[in-house]
Amino acid sequence: MDAVEKDFAESLLHIFDNVLLTEEMALSKGYFSDLSIAELHTLNAIGPYEARTMTETANILGITIGTLTVAVDRLVKKKYVERQRDTKDRRIVRISLTRQGKLAYRMHSKFHRVLVKRIMDPLSEEERKILTRTITEIDSFVEEQYKKYSSGEQYKKIVRDDTEV
Repeated sequence: MDAVEKDFAESLLHIFDNVLLTEEMALSKGYFSDLSIAELHTLNAIGPYEARTMTETANILGITIGTLTVAVDRLVKKKYVERQRDTKDRRIVRISLTRQGKLAYRMHSKFHRVLVKRIMDPLSEEERKILTRTITEIDSFVEEQYKKYSSGEQYKKIVRDDTEV
């Protein structure tokens, strides 16, 4: 790895760490200090508009329905989420944000909008396209790697061959 690649790798890790730390600190000191980052991301997956099924929400988050049930139980107790049985099929449970949940959702969304605006505003249209394309490629690569590790596929090959990541 040359110096430019090393700097780039360190910057990516630094950005990732700082975004998470900033979100955690903002939560701990703000009105929504009773929420964890994972709970906030669950609210985000549920969304502020139409009720979603548990299955839809679990798929968005990439978790099991059992894991989501535990999270939703906590969010219902904290009054951020409410459950309703489907009127046509009582086996289906729909979840939606309460007024307090929608407010938390909006505050979290604002953090992300401010971050994007701060990064994109000084850039020309061409620079924005290049940055967006680069970030999309990074996201795709990381997602591919996640899928490899989460399914266990090629794990041994990756461990033995340090040229493949």
